[in-house]
Amino acid sequence: MHAAVGDRLHVHGNIVGQADRTGKIIEVRGAAGEPPYLVRFDDGHTGLVYPGPDAVIEPDE
Repeated sequence: MHAAVGDRLHVHGNIVGQADRTGKIIEVRGAAGEPPYLVRFDDGHTGLVYPGPDAVIEPDE
């Protein structure tokens, strides 16, 4: 998985009833776009994320 600052991270809910989470990548801490990513989620929470198989990177337009 590769990302750049400004891309969006979309984490799909993996339990019935669990909402998806989306946020903007504000820092890439791995080499060459690799995780971990510092993400500001749409709910205002900021966290360090190591995305799993339920996550998708949506490139910045």
